[in-house]
Amino acid sequence: MSEKYYFIGIKGTGMGALAQILHDQGHQVVGSDIDSFTYTQAPLEAANIPILPFEAKNVDQYRDYTFVRGNAFEDDQVEVARALKLGVTMVTYPALVEEQIQAHTSIAVAGAHGKTSTTGLLAHVLSSTAPTSYLIGDGSGHGVPDSRFFVVEADEYRRHFADYTPDYAILTNIDFDHPDYFEDIDDVTSAFADFAQHVKKAIFAWGDDVHLRKLTASADIYYYGLNADRDDFVAQAIRKSTAGSHFEVVFHGQSLGEFSIPLYGQHNILNALAVIAVAYTEGVDLASVRQHLLTYQGVKRRFSQKQLADITIIDDYAHHPTEITATIDAARQKYPDKEIVAIFQPHTFSRVIAYKDDFAKSLSAADQVYLANIFGSAREQKGAVSSQDLGAAIDNFRGIVTEDDVSALLAYENAVMVFMGAGDIQKYEFAYEKLLGQVRPDLV
Repeated sequence: MSEKYYFIGIKGTGMGALAQILHDQGHQVVGSDIDSFTYTQAPLEAANIPILPFEAKNVDQYRDYTFVRGNAFEDDQVEVARALKLGVTMVTYPALVEEQIQAHTSIAVAGAHGKTSTTGLLAHVLSSTAPTSYLIGDGSGHGVPDSRFFVVEADEYRRHFADYTPDYAILTNIDFDHPDYFEDIDDVTSAFADFAQHVKKAIFAWGDDVHLRKLTASADIYYYGLNADRDDFVAQAIRKSTAGSHFEVVFHGQSLGEFSIPLYGQHNILNALAVIAVAYTEGVDLASVRQHLLTYQGVKRRFSQKQLADITIIDDYAHHPTEITATIDAARQKYPDKEIVAIFQPHTFSRVIAYKDDFAKSLSAADQVYLANIFGSAREQKGAVSSQDLGAAIDNFRGIVTEDDVSALLAYENAVMVFMGAGDIQKYEFAYEKLLGQVRPDLV
């Protein structure tokens, strides 16, 4: 039966994806958000889902809808406050995701790093073999009526995944992040430990993560990795090239065959291994899995590439030292003979304070490093650290760039320019592309 939903904060990556799923399943969907453009609104507009500006009167107009409250909003947000006052039906984003989880064979992907890429890869592979609905953290969502599978990215921030009860879970890693919420690594680990207790059939966890190795659950736990002595699903005979990565998968001594992915970096081999493990456990035809791994194009803002003559531009969401290391590693694999220039925008003051030395170490893997000023958040508008402070700890630091002045980047030819960050780093990238076109018209 068709129902009606109103999303408060519909441009959020998870909210927008969930709105798309419900729309695809035949429900009426409308939502509200800020006026400024975000990359997540394009698929909503393509689906003709109305996006309204935040206004209290919207609640009165759509009061017979079920209101979906975004995780970012407190009781004093204009539409939330009005909804509470009128007593309209209102549910949380996680509660509505849980309804999808309950309705399908569900696989949740969680982890401090790599969950969006792994969710996207899993959704792509399963969609090619069976009806699959999916919710990816890059704002992509797709709903299929009566689908067999539901693939969902499960976010640990503020324990948003706490009440999910999936059939399966992939746990990519546990790391200390979101220092504005979590106290320390033990606090993060406890959140994942609680989540693991709610998984019903099986957990697939990265075997080299010491924190994941400590988890207990009523569901079976399978470890995936590169160690044949202690991992259940093992990638071996690994071969990396500028065309991608190739490896054999072995499960408890039994070869499941060779697989190839058009992706770069060790982390993507592990992500693919987890996907293969889930597919094998659910009885999905591995020949089909092997075929469709080859056609995966990636998710938004994860190693997205653009070529302007001899300049390669990579856009990536990396905002934690572990993610920066993985992104630069991937760039080195695909472009082993080119200079790697990192342009990084730190995201939140608390994260820079917590990881200053780790940021310096990971960024030093690039040949040259430029920084943008720290991108704050609604909770953190200022802090006792600056990008200049971070730059002072990096040996190959070359300076601060701003949206109005990226001219220092014009010094490089036949190079790989890697723009990284979770804020608005793309505006620096666009400014560079525009300036590059003016100075070197042969590139456009």
